[in-house]
Amino acid sequence: MRKKETKIDAGSIVKIKTVSEEYEGTIIESYNPEIILLKLKSGYNIGIQKKDIKKIEKKGEAEKKSFPTAEFKGKEKSLPSISIIATGGTISSRIDYTTGGVKWLMKPEEIFALAPKVHDIAKIKSIEKPFMVASENMSSEHWKQIAKTAEKLLNDKDNKGIIITHGTDTLHYTAAALGFMLKNLNKPVILTYAQRSTDRGSTDTSLNLTCSAYAAISDIAEVMLVGHASENDDFCYAIRGTKARKMHSSRRDAFRPINDLPIAKISEDGKMEIIDKFGKMNRRDENKKVVADTAFEDKVALVKFCPGATPDIIEFLTKEKYKGIVIEATGLGHIATEESKNNWLPAVKKAIDAGILVCITTQTIYGRVDPYVYSPGRRLQELGAIFLEDMSSETAYIKLGWVLGHAKGAEAKNMMLQNITGEFNKKISENTFLF
Repeated sequence: MRKKETKIDAGSIVKIKTVSEEYEGTIIESYNPEIILLKLKSGYNIGIQKKDIKKIEKKGEAEKKSFPTAEFKGKEKSLPSISIIATGGTISSRIDYTTGGVKWLMKPEEIFALAPKVHDIAKIKSIEKPFMVASENMSSEHWKQIAKTAEKLLNDKDNKGIIITHGTDTLHYTAAALGFMLKNLNKPVILTYAQRSTDRGSTDTSLNLTCSAYAAISDIAEVMLVGHASENDDFCYAIRGTKARKMHSSRRDAFRPINDLPIAKISEDGKMEIIDKFGKMNRRDENKKVVADTAFEDKVALVKFCPGATPDIIEFLTKEKYKGIVIEATGLGHIATEESKNNWLPAVKKAIDAGILVCITTQTIYGRVDPYVYSPGRRLQELGAIFLEDMSSETAYIKLGWVLGHAKGAEAKNMMLQNITGEFNKKISENTFLF
């Protein structure tokens, strides 16, 4: 009889002998089928080519660790209800050090364990899971799914608001998309995140979720991004979805308002200070019925102009029959003209003549574009390019796709210049710069 093989997989403690070395540790998940990933006793991980292994011996199994949970209390019944839409990202996951894999936190008890103060603020009625992906893998199809899930939850009379947990890298794109897609907004829609994983002492999960819970039961009926306002665990900002941008790769206070002030400052104890000075904030109105208006044109592009760049990319997009292009131009909205051997104006004219909506934003991030100051801007405007004032490039990209899902030609151009969900700010004050 053939001897039964010992099963060796993630979580197995093994001794591995290669042509030159000997290692002992715990196998963790590897995404390369040609490599065994081993966590050594020192805590470091090493990758070992399978072809180099002479012998592998199983020594045992690593201790299985369960995630902490929090108990529900009786007083929760009297608290307002909110619901969560979990889409992935650091805030919705935790590293399992037994296997090295990511484990999604999907139970209310696990969410409460990460942010126990939420339990004193609101009752989590449900956790919806339309999908679980890293934010860089999202597309308009994911934004539509979130919007449709949000529509259902917002029209539920028991829900006072919703929290959407999301990866940070493209969070501001999703926030902008929901700003346009959720019509007749009646309650708060809060997007939040974690820059530091939940297993780290410096995680921002607890404060972000706590402040988000306060925002979700507030009177502010806006799509808002809520997260750390500083590197300290003291308070969060609520930022309008169409005016938010990720401004740092790793800081906990990575998100800042662009050409705008935060809507509110939220403290861990629930104190909320309204900062919105421009009168744009919408209030809760539960008599409204939310509609997920998700029509979206995917053949839009965001192109960054830089010195020496040729107009080939514009010509390519025209040939490929794109419907809209956002050019992130320099300064007040400039690209290379006749003075340069890389003159972009003929390519832009050809695109506009082909029916492509060409929009102009600024790569300075702060400030607004203006076609009337210098001749390059005037030339672009004469060709029919649309100058999008103080709108961020990311929001412009999202708005262009949404508008082209609803209109064409002159109607689409007019819609791009309408202030639909606070994406334009006519009164940029000095203290909005690097707020």
